[in-house]
Amino acid sequence: MSEREVDQQLVERAQGGDKRAFELLVSKYQRKLARLLSRFIRDATEVEDVTQEAFIKAYRALPTFRGDSAFYTWLYRIGINTAKNYLVSMGRRAPTSTEVASEDAEGYEDGEQLRDLNTPENELMSRQVADTVNQTLETLPQELRSAITLREIEGLSYEDIASIMNCPIGTVRSRIFRAREAIAAKLRPMLDTPKDRRW
Repeated sequence: MSEREVDQQLVERAQGGDKRAFELLVSKYQRKLARLLSRFIRDATEVEDVTQEAFIKAYRALPTFRGDSAFYTWLYRIGINTAKNYLVSMGRRAPTSTEVASEDAEGYEDGEQLRDLNTPENELMSRQVADTVNQTLETLPQELRSAITLREIEGLSYEDIASIMNCPIGTVRSRIFRAREAIAAKLRPMLDTPKDRRW
């Protein structure tokens, strides 16, 4: 049985009034959703609050969930919209800097030079690359930042991202391409790569 089928069974049980089924979905996705939202909201306490609010909204909207998309795709859309609304209500936009672990930077294509972290030089280079990637992500328009984060950090498919962002797959591909190009432009001088290569 696939993850999507397991989730769908839990959703159907929760829709039938089984609170334990929804608790299982919360425990399964809480950490993952919080990690996603921490890309938009810096303060850990606020992330926790917004994550909880997203699950409350999901629970209230559960009767309307038809299973057209995977449960986590639907939940992520609710989470991102909740985070956006929270930032707007606080009169803020996404933070200008956050920590990025080297394992996040490793998710980017052709990142082989990031994987050997044994020497101090490589650790420093890895941190500089991660910082540059993070800083570049933070300067991107929200649509590009959301698309690249969902693809590269969360590992979602283009179809799932299109569903979450409520736009065509072609738009998702374009946003991810533009985000990658912006990151590549910042990394080129550091990695000494030619203009015809991303990094």
